[in-house]
Amino acid sequence: MNARVRGIYATALTRLLLDADHTVVDASPPIRRRFDADFPAGPPDLTVETTDDRQGVGVRGPEAAVTATRDRFTEVAADAMAWTDPTPAGAVFDAEVTATGERGAVVALGGTTDHEGFLPYRNVGPRVETGDVVCAQVRTSVPPWAENRPTLGTGVRVDAGLVTLEPGAGTRVDARDDEAARELAGMLDLLGIEPPSGWRAVWAPAALEADAEALEHAVDRATDEAARLTAAIDDASSAADPGAVTGVRDDGATAREGALARPHTGAWIWFGRESRFALDEVRRRVTTTMPGHHRIKAGTASASTGVDFAEAVCDPDGDAAFPFAAVRAGFGPTVGDALRIEHGKPDGRRITLGEGTVTAIDDRTVTVEREMSPGGRYDGLDTPRRTGDVAVTKLAEGRWWYPTTYRGADGTVRGTYVNVCTPVEVFPKAARYVDLHVDVIKHPDGRVERVDDAELDASVDAGDTPPALADRARSVAAALENAL
Repeated sequence: MNARVRGIYATALTRLLLDADHTVVDASPPIRRRFDADFPAGPPDLTVETTDDRQGVGVRGPEAAVTATRDRFTEVAADAMAWTDPTPAGAVFDAEVTATGERGAVVALGGTTDHEGFLPYRNVGPRVETGDVVCAQVRTSVPPWAENRPTLGTGVRVDAGLVTLEPGAGTRVDARDDEAARELAGMLDLLGIEPPSGWRAVWAPAALEADAEALEHAVDRATDEAARLTAAIDDASSAADPGAVTGVRDDGATAREGALARPHTGAWIWFGRESRFALDEVRRRVTTTMPGHHRIKAGTASASTGVDFAEAVCDPDGDAAFPFAAVRAGFGPTVGDALRIEHGKPDGRRITLGEGTVTAIDDRTVTVEREMSPGGRYDGLDTPRRTGDVAVTKLAEGRWWYPTTYRGADGTVRGTYVNVCTPVEVFPKAARYVDLHVDVIKHPDGRVERVDDAELDASVDAGDTPPALADRARSVAAALENAL
């Protein structure tokens, strides 16, 4: 397979892909400098891109290649977790408009509210209203832990890496170098490399470095994929204009179930703390890599730049300890900062438990306090929430658990809840982990109780929690139960 890799994990994942006998294409300049390997400019079969929040990667391509790559990436450590993408970029759905706003519409995809998308008004011709059924294509998908929805558009596009086909006529080169773009356009015209009737070719910057054979192959492959895509959509074969395949359907139309066409399979891989350090070891086989390279880069863009600078001017000791205190002092959080507790779920979702104030920092532990609103009871403790209650959470970097102690206005302990989770990462704005269901509770009377083992078992049976990770969670819970 030809694979294209981008983002903060690119060096380590390129190494893993090359080890698996894939060919990496359209490599970035840093990757070309670091590897003694041939990186052609051909179109990719498989794409691997770091997510916008730098917490993991998205993989898209043929099903067998995506499955094999997903398995390889999740083997790096116990806390690497993966989920199938139900709405990969390029997939086409009937989308029923469920709500409209200032910038666009929220839609239910494939006749169900299980999956939603966002359709910007700029991406659809006529204005849509609640109840309309729109045949739309996924432009940009999102990982399951993201808060936003996949972005949609009407009008079929086919992305073949070097070239994208879209409804229209002519050729456009998407490059900043105008002279090189004109040269490429002239060569394409000279060689007679052009899109099929009714389609426009938009060439990617990588096409500037590709040879004639690769350019021709890219158009041929995109043309074949466009034919398969349009043929897979109901009534597509009778549409004279490829742009007519998607759009607002007749009044009273009912959304057809499932994806009408899915040219690629997609998957999302989330890397936990141990996974990031394992990827450091892979990267260290290629180039200078400081302790915690990927862990620091996953925090903020400024931290990522700091890592690049440190590795460029010195040769860090790869065996040294992760400098958490220095990273925290340089990028946060500090006492007085607001810090979110981002509670991941084994099925891929992320829930923000709340935002508190950092009240103390000691070695690798950050203490966060939250004022609790009165009413109801604390989960598991069956203790009523009262005015003046405070939740005190101690988050230790790298620990497989963390405690939250609830105290009354007079300081009385109202119970302690210990979450068992993947190793905690304390980033500048949020602490992140994936909850592993099983927890240990210490009631106000001192009684210790272990809860939610059945939920963990069900998560394993559902394929959300890997068995080895579940075993680790049970072991941690048992140790906590004995310690408390």
